[in-house]
Amino acid sequence: MPLAEVVVRAFTIDLSEYPRWAVILAGTAVAAVALWLMMKVLKWTLWLLIVAVVLGGLAWAGWELLR
Repeated sequence: MPLAEVVVRAFTIDLSEYPRWAVILAGTAVAAVALWLMMKVLKWTLWLLIVAVVLGGLAWAGWELLR
């Protein structure tokens, strides 16, 4: 048995026993939470980028001033 087939069989979850609306609702909730987390990470990444650009610009200006 190939490794890929073992991995597919190991992580397959049968959702057919649950009501379709519950699966859709749970999937929507998981997607919304994942999107919210990605937005939080992106927000902090952008703040860090802004701080890095400001500090880099100040350091460069200071270097040019002292040189």
